[in-house]
Amino acid sequence: MSEHRYDVVVLGGGIGGYTAAIRAAQLGKTVAVVEREKLGGTCLHQGCIPSKALLRSAEVFATMQKSEEYGITAESVELKFDLVLARKERIVDQLHQGLQFLMKKNKITVHAGNGRIIGPSIFSPRSGAVSVEKEDGDIETLLSSNLIIATGSRPRSLPGLTIDGTHILTSEDALRMEELPKSIIIVGGGVIGVEWASMLHDFGVKVTIVELDKRLVALEDADISKELERLFKKRGINLVTGAKVIAESVKIEAGSVTLQADKQGEIVELKADKVLVSVGRMANVEGIGLENTDIKIDKGVIRVNSFMQTSESHIYAVGDVIGGLMLAHMAGHEGILAAEHIAGQTPHELQTHLVSKCTYTRPEIANVGWTQQQAIDLGHKVKVGKFSFKAIGKALVYGDTDGFVKVIADSETNDILGVHMIGPSVTNSITEAALAQVLNATPWEVGQTIHPHPTLSEALGEAMLAVDGIAISG
Repeated sequence: MSEHRYDVVVLGGGIGGYTAAIRAAQLGKTVAVVEREKLGGTCLHQGCIPSKALLRSAEVFATMQKSEEYGITAESVELKFDLVLARKERIVDQLHQGLQFLMKKNKITVHAGNGRIIGPSIFSPRSGAVSVEKEDGDIETLLSSNLIIATGSRPRSLPGLTIDGTHILTSEDALRMEELPKSIIIVGGGVIGVEWASMLHDFGVKVTIVELDKRLVALEDADISKELERLFKKRGINLVTGAKVIAESVKIEAGSVTLQADKQGEIVELKADKVLVSVGRMANVEGIGLENTDIKIDKGVIRVNSFMQTSESHIYAVGDVIGGLMLAHMAGHEGILAAEHIAGQTPHELQTHLVSKCTYTRPEIANVGWTQQQAIDLGHKVKVGKFSFKAIGKALVYGDTDGFVKVIADSETNDILGVHMIGPSVTNSITEAALAQVLNATPWEVGQTIHPHPTLSEALGEAMLAVDGIAISG
């Protein structure tokens, strides 16, 4: 057994953990990260990056199949999924190597192994030391003034719908598929579910989505959900909304999965090669020694204050393990906030409704701020501007004119309350809207900002002007 001392120990090497570690090191702290698998966590290895690499390949494949629209003909367009997977792995490996370099550059020590928080002991008079079990069975004890918990999350399952990794999959299982199925049922029409639906359909898989809510991406503005559903149906994706999977009906026979869904009393029979369960994620709070602390767990996540401190003030928690918006960029920002607070700074508190949220379907979805219904429920009198990509020259040039930008403003104060986009590359345009809200800009001010022509960003400028009925192109 060996013992090591640091100013800060970070339990978990995902984006929340490694960002916190780098920021703490920049602020002069000695830092260690404990990671049982690979640095980068879910986002780099089982989530954001590999799934977006697959989505890009699917998008290119879909574009090539309609290349004649651009005046280009090809005798055959063939999907080679093994090369798609190889490209995905190259991207992940390159980013993983870059992350390892950042650890060395910032003099952060990485302890590979299974970390567990220990209570008061001969090593420390208070809880927060971390015991690390190495692959070879050796134990290391890490002592620090502050601990940051960043253990992330894992896919949630449904009672009675047993995940076997072969026929019934999580999103992490799906990323390990070496061959595409001919058909798939996706249980859950949230962000992850619709991304997989869009991708797999573009790869030529027959896709059915079963969603408990009456609409897809139910946390989005209702107009966005309606447009996504219209476009998915147009592409041939089968949607079964307002339906609950009957768990006891699930059967695996002759390499296929059959199940029933109860759609408000109507029983829908479905069959496919595989089922992907995409019903959210749950925090990794088990097996990390929380029982050895006074840290409070609320609804399956660690409770923290506005500076990411747990009920033990020297122990912080960031990322998916604290719930809220389970987004990679949110976790990274929380990590920075925790590190700066540890260093004695007073960082700005997070305003979660001003965090941009993106969905990488085709077309893409992005939003910031309140939906129209949320704004009304909060007591605002709203005015709305919408602008279609069909009137945007760059969208026509790109051959992708589906979707629109919707701006919600307060009719009395003229404050921007929310911006919602569905259309080409909107995940690259949402930051302008987010900055406008942070700076308390009005729709008129954003509309008066000269947007270059031809660009897709013109849609946002025109939607801002449309709030007051003065859009030029609409």
